[in-house]
Amino acid sequence: SAAISACEKCGQWQLALAVLRGALQARVSPDAVICNSAISACEKGREWQLALALLASMPRLRAAPNIVSCSAAISACGRGGHWPLALALLEAMPQLRATPNAVSCNAAISACEKRAEWPLALVLLSLTPHLFGAPTSISCSAAVSACEKGSQWELALPLVAAMPRLRASPSVVSCSAAVSAC
Repeated sequence: SAAISACEKCGQWQLALAVLRGALQARVSPDAVICNSAISACEKGREWQLALALLASMPRLRAAPNIVSCSAAISACGRGGHWPLALALLEAMPQLRATPNAVSCNAAISACEKRAEWPLALVLLSLTPHLFGAPTSISCSAAVSACEKGSQWELALPLVAAMPRLRASPSVVSCSAAVSAC
C-alpha cells in the first residue's frame, strides 16, 4: 500500500501498476486503499483507460469500489477529455455501492470544464446544493472556467459574484477565468 501510494504521489503510474502486479503474482489480495492509489496514479499519469480498467477489476479482486475509487476514475476520465464517461461513472456510482459526494461531483464538473461543456457544468453545479450541500470554491471555479472556455462571460461573471453568497470564496482561478471570459 505504501509503495503504490508513494508511486502515485510521484506520478509513477507504470511503477504503481508494476507493484500491484507483483502483489497479485505473490497472491496478495489488494484492498480498496491499494486499488485507489493505483487508480489515482493512473489518473495523474493521464491513463484514463487503465484507471477505468482497475476500477472495473476491483470486484474480481475482492476490493469494493468506494467514493475514492470512483472519484479518482472520474478525474482520470476528465483529464483524458472524456467527460461523457466521467458523467456516466458519476451516475453509475450507486450501482457500485458508492454514494456520490461533493468530491465526485467536483471531479465531474472539472471533467466538463476541460472540454468547455459549460451547460453540463452549470447543471451539475445547480444540483450540488440539493444533493451534496453548498457548492465549494472548487466546484464554482470549475464551472466558471467551463463558462470561460465556452466564451460565456455573461454566465461567468454573475457566478463569480454569487460565490460569496454561496459561501464559496472566489479564488484567483475563478476570478482569472471570469476576466478571461470577457
